[in-house]
Amino acid sequence: MVTQERPIALILGGSSGLGAATAKKLAKEGYDLVIVHRDRKSDLANIQLLFDEIQNSGAACYHFNMDAVHPSKLGASWLKIKEVLSSRKIKVLVHSIAKGNLKPMTGSNSLSNQDFQLTIQAMATSLFDWVKQIAGDDAFDWDARIITYTSEGNSRPIPNYAAVSTAKAALEAMVRSIALEFAPMGIKANCIQAGITDTRSLRMIPDHDVILENALTRNPNRRLTTPLDVANVTYLLTLPEAKWITGVILKVDGGESLQ
Repeated sequence: MVTQERPIALILGGSSGLGAATAKKLAKEGYDLVIVHRDRKSDLANIQLLFDEIQNSGAACYHFNMDAVHPSKLGASWLKIKEVLSSRKIKVLVHSIAKGNLKPMTGSNSLSNQDFQLTIQAMATSLFDWVKQIAGDDAFDWDARIITYTSEGNSRPIPNYAAVSTAKAALEAMVRSIALEFAPMGIKANCIQAGITDTRSLRMIPDHDVILENALTRNPNRRLTTPLDVANVTYLLTLPEAKWITGVILKVDGGESLQ
């Protein structure tokens, strides 16, 4: 079972990118981790190295390779997690799911309505499904923190990014509503708008090299945002000193969005 001395962070999408960096940061800062991820068998050996690194840092790390976004499967997934938690409660919930359709809006291989729906469910609506399930089981600790990740695509159109942009805008609206309606339970919810970060998810976007080059040109600090930059601010939002921050979209981009 999870140790009694350390708070617990549940990370949805914690095997790579921002989620993995956040997992390592929170483990270093005294959290035990429950990580839900969805990866191919061929990738699991490398992902296990991440989990081993976390455990070697002194944290308990329970990981589940299972579907975190389909509503019909959430109940079964939650039951597995509850077995690990026993009577413990979740102090931090991080939603870092990157699963969306990257297609143009026109042409022979254009987005369909279903593409939009699947992307919105994975990257936005699934957050509410998890929050409702956990809160319904009274499994959030008091003063729990919910943290999600968005991007500048929330307001700036990017080719082939329409479905994800729509999901990000929906995610931000959902975070504000969660901050409002779950406040009586002591829950705070915030969204980090990360600058362009060279992750596996970014490299799936067509012409990602152009996006990276443009970000370097725009950023006054002349470097890209790193997963650790985002993980560091995620941790800051979990501190007691941040308990009066809720319902905000916080830019973590080194000034990239200034121009």
